[in-house]
Amino acid sequence: MNPIRKQFRSDIAFPFDVAYKNTKSSLSELPDHLHDRFELVYVYSGKGTFFIDHTLYDMSEGDWFLLPGNTIHRALPNAANPVTSTAVFFSSLLIRQSSIGEPFGLLRCYEWARKSKTYKLRLSASDESMAAACLDALQEELTNRQPGYRHSALLQLELVLLRLSRALYTTADHSSEASIGPDWINTALQHIDENPDSDLGLTSLSRLTSVSAAHFSRVFKQWTGMNVTDYVNAKRMIRASELLLSTDQSVAEIASLCGFESLPHFHRLFKKLIGRTPAAYRRGNRMNATDSV
Repeated sequence: MNPIRKQFRSDIAFPFDVAYKNTKSSLSELPDHLHDRFELVYVYSGKGTFFIDHTLYDMSEGDWFLLPGNTIHRALPNAANPVTSTAVFFSSLLIRQSSIGEPFGLLRCYEWARKSKTYKLRLSASDESMAAACLDALQEELTNRQPGYRHSALLQLELVLLRLSRALYTTADHSSEASIGPDWINTALQHIDENPDSDLGLTSLSRLTSVSAAHFSRVFKQWTGMNVTDYVNAKRMIRASELLLSTDQSVAEIASLCGFESLPHFHRLFKKLIGRTPAAYRRGNRMNATDSV
């Protein structure tokens, strides 16, 4: 049977979901499936087996599992001692790319998992305790929904990813450091993030990175789980939704700043992906923020 594709309900402005401290039986688990989101799983207790990308892993207390986007997987909990775990599903678009001159990215742990095809990781007792506490804080933010809760939840996730990536950085063989994640992919991602109003088509990006368009397209999708057009549109849309809520700039100004060809094109794409017009999105979310104060 072909794997099914898991769907998520959250909108494109905040592609982020959490299944917090769930205890599942084999009957409630999905069959082999995949999704575009990156997934992080932490096991609190219980026993089971995790099938990830043609490999079976034992699941037990203290295990962390890193699943890059579009990785086939399935959890098989022990019937007598089922696993209790937290799973965080997020788009890599939400995680900040390093642009401060340090060759260290918060998604390094996922690069390592994809390259080595090793998806299970253990932390030291102190790091595990602090990372698990970040998951608790993350859930608290999503539950209480105070102003800025999305930013705070992301900060907690980034702290977890920092500890996981740092653990790998300090234990990995640095002789292979340069081969983890193509430099040209990181260059392209940083360019997209910092220049949303520029020409971000496949031809332009492949020229920027000195990589053929065909190779760029193929490897870009392998690394991000998305094609170039969808990635750029999603990145621009996330930026536009942020500006709609954080500034008083007009919709036309925001469309231009985010690189949309025309205002009608921006309106059509925004409504298609977000489900509301830009003005309705701004009005509704600002009202919700006011109500929560």
